[in-house]
Amino acid sequence: MHETDGTPARRFGLPTAIALVMGNIIGGGIFLLPASVAPYGTVSLLAFGVLTVGAIALALVFGRLAERHPRTGGPYVYAREAFGDFAGFLSAWSYWTMTWVSNAALAVAGVGYFHALTGGKGSMGTDLAVALLMLWLPALANLAGTRWVGAVQLVSTVLKFIPLLFVAVVGLFYFDPHNLGSFTEGGGNWAGGLTASAAILLYSYVGVESAAMSAGEVRDPERNVGRASVFGTIGAALVYLLGTLAVFGTVPHGKLVGSTAPFSDAVDAMFGGEWGGTLIAAAAVISIVGALNGWTLMSAQAPYAAAKDGLFPAVFARKRRGVPTAGVLAASVLATLLTVINYVSGAGGVFEILVLVTTFSATVPYLLAAAAQVYFLLTGRRDRVRAGRLTRDMVLALGAFAFSFWLVAGAGYKAVYQGVLFLFAGVLVYVWMAARRTGAETDGAGAAADSAVGEAGGVGGEESPAAAAEPASEAALKS
Repeated sequence: MHETDGTPARRFGLPTAIALVMGNIIGGGIFLLPASVAPYGTVSLLAFGVLTVGAIALALVFGRLAERHPRTGGPYVYAREAFGDFAGFLSAWSYWTMTWVSNAALAVAGVGYFHALTGGKGSMGTDLAVALLMLWLPALANLAGTRWVGAVQLVSTVLKFIPLLFVAVVGLFYFDPHNLGSFTEGGGNWAGGLTASAAILLYSYVGVESAAMSAGEVRDPERNVGRASVFGTIGAALVYLLGTLAVFGTVPHGKLVGSTAPFSDAVDAMFGGEWGGTLIAAAAVISIVGALNGWTLMSAQAPYAAAKDGLFPAVFARKRRGVPTAGVLAASVLATLLTVINYVSGAGGVFEILVLVTTFSATVPYLLAAAAQVYFLLTGRRDRVRAGRLTRDMVLALGAFAFSFWLVAGAGYKAVYQGVLFLFAGVLVYVWMAARRTGAETDGAGAAADSAVGEAGGVGGEESPAAAAEPASEAALKS
């Protein structure tokens, strides 16, 4: 137990921290992932393997950075410690933007799975109500405190992994190599297929930083942040790889390419009937709600850490029951507005643009964090670091930077262009906060100077010693 605002809040243990990482990495996208990469052939499985290595390297780097700076804020903290306030602000602003826009996208995606589960066709009003319910139920769990966040995350992670692991493991017994298709589809070379499929899979591991971002709420963060990041990433990778392989081997390739529910098709192929769709739809709804629970917490952590350092408005630094309530409410309100815009005004283009921005926004904190680790290693005391460990950490840091750079390249020109514009729009917020800090420091310095003058001139109307001595000296001269 630890104190935040005077209210005791329970810290996350290692299992909850692992569930936070796994739950945030695996949202609703996994249920369409096999069909998304099927057109490129089984080379996409190789792409998954390569990306997994990069994601684990990034997780290890976050663990090493958390040993050095075990504070809430993760990538923001590392960027600010290495490169100063401005870099830290850009990391926090970019991450915050990504979280609340992504939450809106998750809620909208959840509506489709909800209709698949209930078998109904909703109206605009019904769809909007379901989407807002998916946004605000996790928000209420967060406002109730870290105990509820951890409980919801553990339960949702277990419930959504049961059907996914079921398909991944049982599907191997129904595996038919003839369903796989060729290594590279369409007659292209394997390198082109690898790159193309990797561009789709790149963002499958966004969320690897979740334990580092909530380091202040993790018990024994120096040890558990790194372990949770690595174990959570490996757990998610196993579900990704085994699940995709099982679907590839149970659903004929021609059908899989056009599938809108590949995991459901896999269950139907294994056991017959049409009950697989209901099972997977239920798992998808639970998965999305669990991801929203974790990402709602993440949306408050970066502003909280920045506000503690005066880079975000002070209201974001206040906690209740271990949770930054202003950050939770602000992100939920912004995600709500974006969701309402999507449904009511029909401005789907605006929604798509903002979602595209998040693909770039997610990579900025990763790049800065990996660069911070390289900086710390290069400027550290060489005589206090074993050569073998320095070499290993440097290789991991450079690998994590390369992985993050690949994420930026995979986002595409349009995402990078729009993302940079949105990122630089935050510079105005930084300028405003910097001006307020400078004004406060100036006022403080002025008050201190006035106080010093007051003390020199006497307090409460009493004559100062210097003033009292002055007539005495004049009397001495006259005499």
